[in-house]
Amino acid sequence: MDFLILFLFYVFLILLSILFVCICSAWKQSVPSRIVNWLAKVLSCVIPATVHGAAQRVLHHLFHTRHCMFVTLHLALEVLVYGEYTWEVFGYCRELEFSLPLLLLPYLLLTVNMGFFILCAKTDPGTITKSNQALFLHTYAYDGVMFERGIECTTCSARKPARSKHCGVCHSCVHRFDHHCVWVNNCIGAFNMRYFLVYLFTLTAMATAMAVITATFLIQLVILSNLMLGHYIDDQGQEHPVDAVFVIQNLFLTFPRIVFLLGFVIILSVILGCYFCFGLYLVLINQTSYEWFKSARFECGVYRNIYSKGVWGNITEIAKPLMSPGQKGR
Repeated sequence: MDFLILFLFYVFLILLSILFVCICSAWKQSVPSRIVNWLAKVLSCVIPATVHGAAQRVLHHLFHTRHCMFVTLHLALEVLVYGEYTWEVFGYCRELEFSLPLLLLPYLLLTVNMGFFILCAKTDPGTITKSNQALFLHTYAYDGVMFERGIECTTCSARKPARSKHCGVCHSCVHRFDHHCVWVNNCIGAFNMRYFLVYLFTLTAMATAMAVITATFLIQLVILSNLMLGHYIDDQGQEHPVDAVFVIQNLFLTFPRIVFLLGFVIILSVILGCYFCFGLYLVLINQTSYEWFKSARFECGVYRNIYSKGVWGNITEIAKPLMSPGQKGR
């Protein structure tokens, strides 16, 4: 059982690290980010200045400049997961006469996911410049609390429309800014938010489908082998009927890569599913991630979301943004 605990702990730490990176890269003033800054200050008093300076440069490059490292990591993880699924799970399931359409479902979801991944990465999220700022200035009303009229971006030297924010990674202001996503190496704004939601949904569906298929295979394997009907002898020489703990440990020792894959995709499904539900919730109330986190700073009653138009109106706004770079301002 020690192997199983170590395996689950290892997978949990990996996915927790990925989630932590996403949060810190998206919201610089969030609680995790402040914790990182506090730890950096503490470590600066302990480690040599040269090492601390090098670490700061590495972190700055990771979270404050555009690069393809996380995109490469994202694609590498998909290759590893699908490689294991194809190499072992798919073959074993075919021998057990699983439905072929069911086994091909993860590949179909992968195709759709890659299409929306490219759309997220390549679509202009709504970059605001001096030349096109007039197109965005009257799209949303200023609420006078979070967004005030007449504010100019000190970096872009352009007037800031309501619901826009300057992204320090992309070095530009973005219309209806949600967050900067390191996994697609692009900001998520008004014009690619719909693509991001579908990308996130298909990513969740991929992990869930693979988890269901893999779990079904292992359960059927246990049933066909009559493993639950057997007995085992412990270290003290006593005989015990096979229980769930013994079955899990036996599967882990017999199919370590498949069980590792199952644990990975289950935890990934939970994390991505929660993130997708949070994104869907924001769509339904017509708020961005940036606005949701920033609104927590205001006292109750000071901030009021003036942009909600009802559930259907809010969904329509995501599906068909109010303003596109090619349209004239109203």
